Amino acid sequence: MRIGIFDSGLGGLFLAKAIIKRLPKYDYLYLGDTKRLPYGNRSQETVYEFTRECVDFLFKNDCQLVILACNTASAEALRKLQQEWLPKHYSDRRILGVIVPALEALTSQEKAERIGVLATQSTIDSHVYDQELKKLIPSARIVEQAAPLLVPLVEFGGMQWMEPILWSYLKPLVDAGVDTIVLGCTHYAILKEIIARLVGPNIRVLSQDDVVPNRLASYLVRHPEIESILSKKSERTFLVTDSTPHFEKLAREWFGDSIKLAMTSIDSNNENKS
Repeated sequence: MRIGIFDSGLGGLFLAKAIIKRLPKYDYLYLGDTKRLPYGNRSQETVYEFTRECVDFLFKNDCQLVILACNTASAEALRKLQQEWLPKHYSDRRILGVIVPALEALTSQEKAERIGVLATQSTIDSHVYDQELKKLIPSARIVEQAAPLLVPLVEFGGMQWMEPILWSYLKPLVDAGVDTIVLGCTHYAILKEIIARLVGPNIRVLSQDDVVPNRLASYLVRHPEIESILSKKSERTFLVTDSTPHFEKLAREWFGDSIKLAMTSIDSNNENKS
């Protein structure tokens, strides 16, 4: 059985690369729903339906555990999938998100009282970061900032226009006096060094690819019933629902030249064992 990693596009490759580096012995199946990206500006109902279809595909393709590398999916679909859908269809499988692990990393940080979140419009509208942070650090104040243009710019090669647009999103957080900025989208990993330079050394920038791999490693130690049935042949498969030369170029830039993208359909009746 494999570890599945799902993202609405290719941004999850940053997280996949970090997880594989930290836990190289396991077998992984990555699925990027590139045909329907981005998820961040869609309704909650649509995000849930797309995410459910993709998770179902991964379970049908021998994944025991699925990581939702997409923050929008984690915000809009994870809880319903875990509480309602999973018990009815795959009671022995697990789905994990990336939001709570990122926020848990803040609990060990002394200076984490005024926290900024940079994320997609859908994630911000869900207020999931605010809700989860209050459970962990009740005294913290959270300042949320939607950044709807960043994922399209990252996915479609608009880096040359990135800095002024990025600063327009960061400035309200800086003006609010945040001490930490959580990057609430896996695509933003490619921007973390630019963001750190723009906001200056007094603001910590927390990227999920820096914290989730260790959290996953700890999860597997705590759940030997899952870890013991994961296959350990260091095999990696990367599937996308749409492929173009541009997507293939991005995948090589973000993951490495060894990556090979394969096309797949996520039809709910698909029994493909890729």
